[in-house]
Amino acid sequence: MFLKANNQVKDIIYVHKNTDRQYVVSYGINFNEFASNARKPLKNLLLIKHQYEHGAFNIHTHLEYVEQDEMKKIMNDGVQSYGDFCWIDFEEEVGVDELNGQEIAELLYMGHVKQPLNPPFYSKLNNRYAYLSHDDGWFNKVYYREFEDFYHMLGATVSSKLSTVKGGKGLFGMKKEKDYPIIGQEVIHSFRDKLKEGMVISLEKAIQTRGKIEIPIWVIGDYYDMDEMAEDYKQIRKSPANGLLSYDRKMKSWSALLR
Repeated sequence: MFLKANNQVKDIIYVHKNTDRQYVVSYGINFNEFASNARKPLKNLLLIKHQYEHGAFNIHTHLEYVEQDEMKKIMNDGVQSYGDFCWIDFEEEVGVDELNGQEIAELLYMGHVKQPLNPPFYSKLNNRYAYLSHDDGWFNKVYYREFEDFYHMLGATVSSKLSTVKGGKGLFGMKKEKDYPIIGQEVIHSFRDKLKEGMVISLEKAIQTRGKIEIPIWVIGDYYDMDEMAEDYKQIRKSPANGLLSYDRKMKSWSALLR
């Protein structure tokens, strides 16, 4: 299920939200984008599966961790090459030291199969997330204590991707604009039903004019195999979109259009 993708598609984001189990599966959002666009700065990360070589060691759990002031170092470490990259955030190391054997076993199980035995939110850690990825940015499964964190991160990530410089120019081969404003949560909320079905936000198919930018969205379904998702996207992108994210250049504002 977690084989390396052979047919990655650039400049798309796939998201499927499972409301009942409090997680989102995604493609096209990597750890750097997640951390940079989090609603609140990440605190400390307890590393469950990783290849990071500079973490501190917690003797109680025999797991390594990254403190908040070291976050930039792991963000620059190329986590997409780790294979599995799984972590859970925590507020204070004293909370990690209070985890019992059952809770430590649950964390190890979650990192191994990308699925928790119980809801992965611990009062001892006061964590907001459980982050489980394989070939980070290809298959990511993130559990959210509050989905408002997800809506903010998604809106901020889409707008930041538009601002990415490519060869000295913006996404559309034009002179780079100033950073785009974050897409508000109320706009992302408009797509909540489509998020539950599984949807692709296609930056590669965005249409820009002097007055606006329109980013098409397709409902595509529920996937764990991102090779399969990419193949199906290549077919569905030939059909009319199910919605648009629209940016008004003059008003410098975002809106949603559903179809």
